[in-house]
Amino acid sequence: MKFLCVSDIVDPLVYSTGVKERYGDVDAVLCAGDLSMEYQDFIVSALGKPMFFIFGNHDLKDFHLYNRKAAAKQDNVNPLTQMGIGHGGDYISNKVIRCRNLSFTTPDGKTTPLLMAGVSGSMRYNNGEDQYTDRQMFLQLLMMVPALLWNKIRYGRYCDIFLTHASPRHIHDREDPCHKGFDCFNWFIKKFRPAMLIHGHIHLYDLQAVRATKSEDTMVINAYSHLVVDYNPGFTGKKGESNAPAIDILYNR
Repeated sequence: MKFLCVSDIVDPLVYSTGVKERYGDVDAVLCAGDLSMEYQDFIVSALGKPMFFIFGNHDLKDFHLYNRKAAAKQDNVNPLTQMGIGHGGDYISNKVIRCRNLSFTTPDGKTTPLLMAGVSGSMRYNNGEDQYTDRQMFLQLLMMVPALLWNKIRYGRYCDIFLTHASPRHIHDREDPCHKGFDCFNWFIKKFRPAMLIHGHIHLYDLQAVRATKSEDTMVINAYSHLVVDYNPGFTGKKGESNAPAIDILYNR
């Protein structure tokens, strides 16, 4: 299963008339934040594939369409009428979703859905919108635990893909207040062992810069600009348990 992963900047290889020729074979698009909804809508319209997204700490003009607290701060906006009004992708922040239209077949012939979770935002650095302390982010993760436990009972694994904007602390992050990663993401990796954590936020200006780092059983991948990930879950055993999934990162096709 292939995923086009995008974040942070509009990439001319994606935002072009050749996007379908280059990326028409992907199964879904994952947006790790800081991209306008217009850019995301272009990708969805051009490829005709499902998109899953979260917000970052920039490009938040449509954040209130998806977040009740942000909607409540808008003048003359009723959050109850605004919720659910949005764009072509599926917002998965603070959610655990089971993608039945993106599924795998286990060795015993059963079908198991792709399991995803996500959270928006960055470390708090100037009290702006969609910024959180590590404790605040940890509380958001705790809210997803019941659904993750159900996944483990039903499907033999907690989560395949964890989509974030910021990175885990000390993995791809930087030491300035804005770009520090979250310690609680490392806790999530240890407890729930997603096959991939896909993030943005950390801009890369060197093609040789590290984009992928293994932590525990999780491949942490920086989606800055864009890349394609080819994912094989490597199912073995009962209930579609995953053993050593194969993850191939394809750059700038």
